[in-house]
Amino acid sequence: MQVICLEESAFYELIEQVVSRLKEKSAQTQDKWIAGDETMRLLNIKSKASLQKLRDEGKIRFSQPQKKIILYDRDSIDTYLNQNARNTF
Repeated sequence: MQVICLEESAFYELIEQVVSRLKEKSAQTQDKWIAGDETMRLLNIKSKASLQKLRDEGKIRFSQPQKKIILYDRDSIDTYLNQNARNTF
């Protein structure tokens, strides 16, 4: 087993660098517009008809840049989930 010793200031500097890199990565990975499959996974629904119903009722925002391409707004999905969240007793 190897032991690595660091001065306290070097240790905290290393931790700050790791945290900042993790924040950068998480900010890059989340796209504003996501495909239907990812939307269905986030909403935990299995049928495209349910997704169509949410879209038709205006409960989640979407964009249709081409005829067969529909993208969904991640922020509106988060808002929809938060609006339908129930507090525990």
